[in-house]
Amino acid sequence: MRNYTFRLVNVFAESQFGGNPLCVFEQADGLTDTEMQLLARQFNLSETSFIMPPEQIGASARMRIFTPDMEMAFAGHPSLGTAHVVRQLQGGDTQFDLECKAGLIPMMLDQQGIWTLVAPHRGAVQTRPCELSPAQVAGMLGLQEVDLLSEPVWVNTGSEQLLVPVKSAAAVARARPDSAQLAIWPPSRVGRRMAYVFAFDEPAELNPETRQVTARYVFARQDGGFGEDPGTGSACANLGGWWIKQEQGVPVRMVVNQGVLMGRPCRLYLEVTKDQAIRVGGRVREIAQGQVQIE
Repeated sequence: MRNYTFRLVNVFAESQFGGNPLCVFEQADGLTDTEMQLLARQFNLSETSFIMPPEQIGASARMRIFTPDMEMAFAGHPSLGTAHVVRQLQGGDTQFDLECKAGLIPMMLDQQGIWTLVAPHRGAVQTRPCELSPAQVAGMLGLQEVDLLSEPVWVNTGSEQLLVPVKSAAAVARARPDSAQLAIWPPSRVGRRMAYVFAFDEPAELNPETRQVTARYVFARQDGGFGEDPGTGSACANLGGWWIKQEQGVPVRMVVNQGVLMGRPCRLYLEVTKDQAIRVGGRVREIAQGQVQIE
């Protein structure tokens, strides 16, 4: 019998039971790929992360990230939650690099208790046009084309996602993915179907350096229905990439509110620096520890 200790944390949480839940296994070396996938399916959270000894020079730890269906090269809230656990295990450093399949992710903890990651994109932000028309994308989300702020576009600063800018927070709230149209929903390069719907809550001229954003992240499940993620760090990073590709001014700071309609409010802090580095941050709250026995 093998024992593996895990922790449950809430990421992007401003309250104890807000945020996006994450399970982090403290010492996962010895687990097979199949076992990690089965554990992620057992916990059935959006992601489960596994801490292992680093392989790259300069990394404090290596993490592997699994959804209930697949392994991911990078994801935002697992990176922040894993960094919290690594710091607890290794003695309190507030700056270090985490290794993942997408590369080394710089992690920082500030005096306000906010963890921040630097998105792993290198060079120009990767984008590509959406295969469907704006009207089709709006229809898949239960919206009208007039609700769109600009054309939907694929953005990749570490994990490719479809970004759908809309004109108002009310339009974000109205979005309802249509399961009848799942067959035409465009997949990402790794085969996932999702959309990050967002709106700016105030005109840029009122506060050009700190923007308020309302966002939702919806995705197709394997059973044919749709799910929703309460707080999505990789999509928040892609919002920074979208901002760069729109040739908007930098530096810029944004506060992104997500998960409110789910009863899991998340607050994400996005910064695009003058040199176009994309930083995503949030608070991490640990709520439980436990142990799994594997035969």
